[in-house]
Amino acid sequence: MVQAHGAPQAGLLPQTGYEGDGGEARVPMRPVALPRWLPETRRRIPASTGRRRHAFRAGKRRGRYIRARMPRGTVLPDIAWDATFRAAAPHQPRRGRGPGQGWQLRPEDLREKVRAEPAGALILFVVDASWSMAVGKRMEATKGAILQLLEEAYRRRERVGMIVFRREGAQVILPPTRSVQMARRMLAEVPVGGKTPLAAGLALAYEVIRRERLRDPELHPVLVVLTDGAGNVSLYGGSPLEEAYTWAKRLRRLGVRGLVINMEQPQFDRGLARQLAEHLQAACLTPLEWTPTYLAAQVRRRMSEAQG
Repeated sequence: MVQAHGAPQAGLLPQTGYEGDGGEARVPMRPVALPRWLPETRRRIPASTGRRRHAFRAGKRRGRYIRARMPRGTVLPDIAWDATFRAAAPHQPRRGRGPGQGWQLRPEDLREKVRAEPAGALILFVVDASWSMAVGKRMEATKGAILQLLEEAYRRRERVGMIVFRREGAQVILPPTRSVQMARRMLAEVPVGGKTPLAAGLALAYEVIRRERLRDPELHPVLVVLTDGAGNVSLYGGSPLEEAYTWAKRLRRLGVRGLVINMEQPQFDRGLARQLAEHLQAACLTPLEWTPTYLAAQVRRRMSEAQG
């Protein structure tokens, strides 16, 4: 690594003969004309290219080198040598070195690489496990959809997690993971029954996503809420539905993309799931069938639409 402020440390790059020299650095090589085809800034890959978003990061050696920039830190672990020599080239004559005596590099010449790598995603299921939703087929379809999404999660740099809410609170049944084996083990028994603490489920989802964002600021979270929207347990002593809508708005401000899957029977539907989706600014889906393949396909479709 090379320090960006002050003279580069001697001996850090022995393969190039890089050495300190009174605030400068000498790179012994013949003077060469730098190719004009090397761009000052490489073409940035649009975030909407294909169906994947990219994280643009400097100082890390992972990902495709797409452009160079001025250093923003005190240490440069990933120097863009092409841009560095290009920045130094116009100044060589007045730095007093003749032909054959090598190039002089100064700290202000240094550039660092910016690399692009696919940004990871988190698919977080928040599932109503109250008595009203405790229908075996629907819960099995949800668990099956999670397993199907996990089958391709590693290749897509995605993780999948699951929260259930019932009785008086919410619980993380499956922490965010890429492991199919872990998911099979932890989803084997999902408790059901009781009231519908919708606000608690959304509040816990907010905390899980916030914590994951601290670990990876480039994370793209996707929230999949399976409920009829009929929350009837308060967190703070107020209206259960208003509290749920408040947490929905907080999730929206966190930049979460959402999908609400309406689990209410059509003949009894009061439109509460759709109201929740409106507060999340999310799509609301009433499944035509409750199968793992159908649910997984709908989640994947909504993710693709959101990613452009």
